[in-house]
Amino acid sequence: MSFKKDEESGLNAYYNNKSTIIQEARIFNESNVSPRKCRALLTRVVYLLYLGETLNTQEATNLFFGTTKLFQNKDSALRQMVYLTVKELATMAEDVIMVTSSIMKDMQPNSEVVYRPNAIRALCRIIDPSMVQGVERFFKSAIVDKNPSISSGALVSSYHLYPQAKEVIKRWVNEVQESVNVKPIAAYFNSPQPSSGYLGFSSQQPSGPQTIPSTSNITQYHALGLLFQIRQQDRMAITKMIQQLGGGKSGSGSTLKNPMALCMLVRYAVKVMEEDPNMHKQMYDLLEGWLRHKSDMVNYEAARAICEMRGVTAQQLTRSVSVLQIFLSSPKPALKFAAIRTLSQLALTHPASVATCNVDMENLITDSNRSIATYAITTLLKTGNEASVDRLMKQITGFMSEISDEFKVIVVEAIRSLTLKFPAKQALMLNFLSGVLRDEGGYDFKRAVVEAIFDMIKFISDSKEAALAHLCEFIEDCEFTKLSVRILHLIGIEGPNTAQPTKYIRYIYNRVVLENAIVRAAAVSSLAKFGVNAVDGTIRNSIRVLLSRCLDDVDDEVRDRAAMYLKVMQEEILAQKYVKDDSVFSLAALESQLVSYVNDSAASETPFDVSGVPKVSRAQAQQESARPNAIETIVAATPAKAAPTAPVQKTAEETKSAYAQQLAAVPDFAEYGPILNSSNKPAALTETETEYVVTCVKHIFKEHVVFQFNVSNTLPDTILERVAVAMQPNDAGLTEDFILPIESLSHENSPQIVYVSFTRDSPEDYVLGSFGCTLKFISKEVDPTSGVPEEEGYEDEYQLEEVELGAGSDYIIPNYAAFTAEWDKVKETGTSLTETFALSSMGSLKAACDSLVEILNMEALGGTENPQSTSVHTLNLSGLVTGGGGKVLARCRMTFSSGQGVTLELSVRAEQDPAARLVLAAIGG
Repeated sequence: MSFKKDEESGLNAYYNNKSTIIQEARIFNESNVSPRKCRALLTRVVYLLYLGETLNTQEATNLFFGTTKLFQNKDSALRQMVYLTVKELATMAEDVIMVTSSIMKDMQPNSEVVYRPNAIRALCRIIDPSMVQGVERFFKSAIVDKNPSISSGALVSSYHLYPQAKEVIKRWVNEVQESVNVKPIAAYFNSPQPSSGYLGFSSQQPSGPQTIPSTSNITQYHALGLLFQIRQQDRMAITKMIQQLGGGKSGSGSTLKNPMALCMLVRYAVKVMEEDPNMHKQMYDLLEGWLRHKSDMVNYEAARAICEMRGVTAQQLTRSVSVLQIFLSSPKPALKFAAIRTLSQLALTHPASVATCNVDMENLITDSNRSIATYAITTLLKTGNEASVDRLMKQITGFMSEISDEFKVIVVEAIRSLTLKFPAKQALMLNFLSGVLRDEGGYDFKRAVVEAIFDMIKFISDSKEAALAHLCEFIEDCEFTKLSVRILHLIGIEGPNTAQPTKYIRYIYNRVVLENAIVRAAAVSSLAKFGVNAVDGTIRNSIRVLLSRCLDDVDDEVRDRAAMYLKVMQEEILAQKYVKDDSVFSLAALESQLVSYVNDSAASETPFDVSGVPKVSRAQAQQESARPNAIETIVAATPAKAAPTAPVQKTAEETKSAYAQQLAAVPDFAEYGPILNSSNKPAALTETETEYVVTCVKHIFKEHVVFQFNVSNTLPDTILERVAVAMQPNDAGLTEDFILPIESLSHENSPQIVYVSFTRDSPEDYVLGSFGCTLKFISKEVDPTSGVPEEEGYEDEYQLEEVELGAGSDYIIPNYAAFTAEWDKVKETGTSLTETFALSSMGSLKAACDSLVEILNMEALGGTENPQSTSVHTLNLSGLVTGGGGKVLARCRMTFSSGQGVTLELSVRAEQDPAARLVLAAIGG
């Protein structure tokens, strides 16, 4: 719950004002303390802190020590508030360690039961890691205490202290294990009395306030969490713990009686399954046994775990789906929501298994909880058949106005998937989407609908013209500029190819007249596409008239676009280059090169060379920028247990940009200029299990080559000093400049980088060859007791694998092109070379294609990387040579016979002769 302080007014604002509270804290110093007043004031202090109010160190310290004066009071309710306030102020005040002795008095075994848990929790906030050993005895006795509140307080406090004092708390494992195995506590009134007097009343009255024992066995939950923390590095111990506490295949023999503890055990079992495939069968049997537990919470957790297992089969899902199906009829809304949400996620991968619940899910469509109803309808859309689509669509239309935009997006995404699944129902789906497009809604909802219509245009050709018509009507009254621009762009691409392109021109020109400058500029570009691609000369003339009117627009962007496209329409070469060309610049590469250009002061004297920026096809560009749909986003927000989150992989250009920033921070490379190319991925020079792990990345500059060696020391008891890599070129062409060594390399600070710089003797030549590499260092042993390395070590060296400077991987960048047009164009202005090679080791044309693409590092065009024949094939490749080498194209004609392997005729055309020879050298050595 959040509170807005600016909404507080009057007496309440004064009453909870920080200054007022600090002044009233004087009552803590009175000789006759009023417990009621002190409790009320401490409540206001805690309330203020929970609101986010900050106290400076002096204020917090004064309040803290004023509060500690109340430790002598015998009022139990006041003492509990004192501990709560002490816990909150401990992180802000100074010298809090001084109250340790006062708190530890209440931790004694003979203290009142109501004080001990609070004292333990407060002490956890106050002591530092070095003091944990001193209170070990108190914590151990508290963990095994028969009172659940004391035991839970000690367990939770130990859990929070564990990261700072692992070695000490690991010694408490026996006590924690005993707490996990504690027998269930009998009901309070059935517990045996110590002694009875007349009429059964006890003759010994308790000396202070007593707490009623808990029957929830929550101690087991806290103890299990701490036990896992202690043993989490020992997989065998965790596996044994799960098997001991699991209760066998039926799950009924478990010593765990707390449902939350069993849910935690389910999650640990799933973790073991992920990490050790050999334990999959045993853990799955335990999960299946928990499906029959008497607690709904445990049933659901086990069912969800099975549904989210990696590679789960339909047979394995049968029982868990049955459990979830029962929950769909539960009177508890939370249980119904959990079950339908899990089934909705499962329907993405196993719709047939979820289809058995369709009848129950149809009953939930009218549920009063709209969240449950939305999940029910979207799950039915994923599991239903073509015959049920009409009925479902009628039910959806009824409640679309009653749900929030967030759930509307989920429904739209489900309909989008259903449309692609059943193309014959596209007319019904399109009518629904066009209807909701006219309803009220935010940007995310409208974007989801527009994206769904876009996909229908792309994948269902029969719906194209109707979908375009609906989009044209939508932009007539669209309040979102981004959507208008995207729709205009799509109409410009698809409209000219329709049977009647003229009917779209009116809608586009209306945007020029009525919209803002951004939309007007997009409309001009869309009109130009109609003019360039139109076959009818009348349409071209009409477009020229409309664009001429745009020359008087008040916005310079609109005027400039109109003027450019009028010129483009007059010359076919320009039209081919600026409108019809299917390639676009790789934005990541363009950004990286522009950053390097701006940061290089010397480069400002010459214009930016756009010819060195690689291109990609429009399909590739769309794929790179594709957004995840709403359903995928929801699944990602609750990641499956069987698919643990992994770090997002960087693109090649993002990696190169990171390398450029890294090298820019090294002063020795400041004069080298921009990086022309960097390795896509580090090359391993050692095995991953060796004492020293080394990988190499190559950076190509105009006049230099820099080798980056990432070195890791895997030996915890050894420190390496003055670590360097000695390189011996096997071919001439490079002269070593210098080596930047690592001064000190330990297991903790690994990996670190050694740089070796070479000068290219002839910058215009492409140096190829291999380098012998040796890791040299001074090795020093570390004293295990003091952690200090010995003063004098000994020189040592470690032989590494050779580093290759290759043609494709280091000098050529993949580049998309229209192969036929570029092939003919380069023939007139560039160099053509042809050579034949015998690739006898290749077992198929597919293997030869994969090998050529990898070696040359060029873009395979037109799907030619996948041979259609097993005997004859032609592979078309395109690339850019770094350092101004220009475009290079390769046509690889191949034949295959089982006795001779692959025979390759490699024809290369390039804008410059060295680039063509570079490609041939990559294959012929």
